Amino acid sequence: MACFFDYKTRAIMFLRLVVLVCMLVCSFAHLQRFEHPAKADGTLSFLVVGDWGRNGSFNQSQVAHQMGRIGEKLDIDFVISTGDNFYDNGLKGINDPTFEESFTKVYTAKSVQKQWYSVLGNHDYRGDVEAQLSPVLRKIDSRWLCLRSFIVNAEIAEFFFVDTTPFVDKYITDKDHTYNWQGLPSLKTYRTNVLKDLDLALRESSAKWKIVIGHHAIRSAGYHGDTPELINHLLPVLKANNVDLYMNGHDHCLGHVSSQDSPIQFLTSGAGSKAWRGYFNSNYGKALKFFHDGQGFVSVELSQTDARIVFYDVFGEVLHKLSLSKELHSAM
Repeated sequence: MACFFDYKTRAIMFLRLVVLVCMLVCSFAHLQRFEHPAKADGTLSFLVVGDWGRNGSFNQSQVAHQMGRIGEKLDIDFVISTGDNFYDNGLKGINDPTFEESFTKVYTAKSVQKQWYSVLGNHDYRGDVEAQLSPVLRKIDSRWLCLRSFIVNAEIAEFFFVDTTPFVDKYITDKDHTYNWQGLPSLKTYRTNVLKDLDLALRESSAKWKIVIGHHAIRSAGYHGDTPELINHLLPVLKANNVDLYMNGHDHCLGHVSSQDSPIQFLTSGAGSKAWRGYFNSNYGKALKFFHDGQGFVSVELSQTDARIVFYDVFGEVLHKLSLSKELHSAM
């Protein structure tokens, strides 16, 4: 009888372990979804900024001021951060004053007191990654929402946020910096799951506009340039699912590269603070529509039929405009 109960106990423990493992795998196998309503007239407007968190220095405060001005003019619904949120080495923990010094106390304009949707950058991985993802930060500043990979459904548009740092092989072998992979089951598993679930989510999306956000560039004329791992693994998923825009940071500049074999527009907005690298890749030819080696940000206005994208410099001056149109199909 004792042996029977011992066997039964072990069996129950084993089953519990299996369930726990399945829950863990599933937690990484599905992209969390958030709902964000469009305006009453069905339109949407937002700002995009990246590579910013420097306690207001390197013109971060000046860019933030202009974001406030443009944000008010456009009555923005939210802000997107393309990563590298806190320099140089992310946050030290949930009580790191850098969070407030580089975020709360810098982006003070009334118009940017909206939801911020953020992805992680490679510099964020040099610190306590879990701190940036923690809901504790949302209690400090309710605007903050940062997850690894997730979806925001804003009615006429769906935004697919992808944590691209685990895709880049050089961070695994980097001997000069330590990257914190805490919270990931394994890099290979994470990559596989994200690509699979992104593909499924994009295929199931009925949104008029499909926009993907990541930290690293797929196409960029800046210092870091193209990311081979994303070209090989992420780009085919975007092409197969008729994605309209891929927006990134990483390169400390503003840029626009137009795909030559798909409708995708590659937009770089990584100029939230330190910039002026003094580098420009001139080999893009006609695919390169715009490049600015300086600070700034981007605004996006969407309707059912049109997208209007504007690049601004640190003074809020317009540098480049992009307009996209779609046919409006009425129900029969």
